[in-house]
Amino acid sequence: MAITVLIADDQAMVRQGFGALLGAQTDISVVGDAPDGKVAVAEAKRLRPDVVLMDVRMPQMNGLDAARAILSANFDPPVRVLMLTTFDIDDYVYEALSIGASGFLLKDAPAEELVRAVRVVADGEALLAPTITRRLIADVTRRRAGVRTTTTPALGTLTPREREVLELVAKGLSNTEIAAALFVAEQTVKTHVSKVFSKLGLRDRAQAVVLAYESGLVVPG
Repeated sequence: MAITVLIADDQAMVRQGFGALLGAQTDISVVGDAPDGKVAVAEAKRLRPDVVLMDVRMPQMNGLDAARAILSANFDPPVRVLMLTTFDIDDYVYEALSIGASGFLLKDAPAEELVRAVRVVADGEALLAPTITRRLIADVTRRRAGVRTTTTPALGTLTPREREVLELVAKGLSNTEIAAALFVAEQTVKTHVSKVFSKLGLRDRAQAVVLAYESGLVVPG
């Protein structure tokens, strides 16, 4: 089945350009678009797309608030949100990941990177592999490290192997890469990841990354 996508951006040219690019893929279908956050929330509830491409800065309701509204609805199957930004370092990035956005992408990223991002997010993984994403997460968490510290007692419930898997997830490795690093089957990694999420009350890999940095399990850089 084709991956369904909703594009939310206040610039018509961006919506049309992204729509044409994604619509040309045999495995992706653009089912709608929205010029602002309010319309994005309404359309997400109506269309239940697999992925919402959400611009950070929009009128009526910004992308962060719109993403929060969509993600808090806990749709089943889940609607994933991929944030779009024109800035290398955006103050919204950290909070977007914290509320459950599946990642973020620069608007000037190459076409193939946008297509890949939609596929990765639709598959349930956070967009954490690209260098730009890892750098943004590290920069934002480093800037916040001096003003907030999160204690996560639940980390103590993880087995040594589950902690190891969480560390690798936080470093941006995919399930395939983790399996290769630990010399285990990919299905085994998926089982470990599922148990980690359940024990820590995490929605997805993006939240796992934030928790790992906040708790000090992984140190930026």
